[in-house]
Amino acid sequence: MDRRRELKREYKESKPDMGVFVIRSKSTGRTYIEATRNLKGSINRARFTLNFGSHLHSELQGDWNEKGEADFEMEIIEILEYKEGVPEADYTDELELLRGMWQERLQMDGVELY
Repeated sequence: MDRRRELKREYKESKPDMGVFVIRSKSTGRTYIEATRNLKGSINRARFTLNFGSHLHSELQGDWNEKGEADFEMEIIEILEYKEGVPEADYTDELELLRGMWQERLQMDGVELY
């Protein structure tokens, strides 16, 4: 029973990876970029909503419907590290800044964004 409590405590104390990920069409190169506090959860949510036909970004959804899941790749492009000693910090501004930096970098490289 102690092992079970220990695992439960570890789970509650674990922090999900946060950062920026992209969804890229292999055929067109068009790229959707998103910053999030939970990369794994957001990628799973994006895949689910796209497959279900209910993603909030209508252009991306339309291309997904037309070309299918096989034409797209999802990739984490940067992970934002947690600040030492600040367990409940708000990372909203840092994530938005990081997303903006990646958006600018991708556009400078000639990538068309959704």
